Amino acid sequence: MTEPLLIERHADRVVATLNRPDKRNAIDQDMIDELHALCGELEADPRTLILAGSDTVFAAGADIAQLRERRAEDARRAINATAFIRINELPMPVIAAVSGYALGGGAELAYAADLRISSPTLKIGNPETGLGIMAAAGATWRLPEIVGHARAAELLLTGRVLDADEALSWGLISAIHPVDGLLEAAHAMADRIAANDPRATQHTKRALRASRDQHPDIECELQAELFESDEKERRMTEFLQRRAKR
Repeated sequence: MTEPLLIERHADRVVATLNRPDKRNAIDQDMIDELHALCGELEADPRTLILAGSDTVFAAGADIAQLRERRAEDARRAINATAFIRINELPMPVIAAVSGYALGGGAELAYAADLRISSPTLKIGNPETGLGIMAAAGATWRLPEIVGHARAAELLLTGRVLDADEALSWGLISAIHPVDGLLEAAHAMADRIAANDPRATQHTKRALRASRDQHPDIECELQAELFESDEKERRMTEFLQRRAKR
């Protein structure tokens, strides 16, 4: 059997490539289990996560053969939703490098990332209602946060699929890169993240994820911790020294 995730580990990042080519990277229970295991690793040893698929398909959805057999108790277990929430809550940023089809659960996995970039071949959306179910792994609450309620409602209620240009104009992705340069662009983004203070990055992600009623208190408390850090002192001292030499 092929591994559902191909994992490439580095000191400051991990690349996880969805790997069910015969099923168009459909998300099944084995892949969910692997994602949970990877989350456990990255919770213990925080690093940036890059999620990728193939050149032609990120993930064409959840595995329909498995979905057809699921019943009410399975829905209440929130099988995919729980994994995607855990991905979104990882300490360090998550980058989704999406090429080709990202539909249904594949789209919801991309929505769970902090940063999304794509190739020009992107096709992203949630056609679940056409299959007699709904998008229930985060799309109904996460997508409005990304693109606004009106646009989220259009996608989820009509099953419309966006291409790359539409996704960019809607703010669903932040950039479009050539297919053969997409992973390189994701690494360049991870490089910029790695150049910054990891603790400041983690605190910024916490503040970004916090609800509006937690602000500005959460920012003040997180900033208070950073103001006392040795890394802040070191980085600011180096900045002032460089400026003095100009």
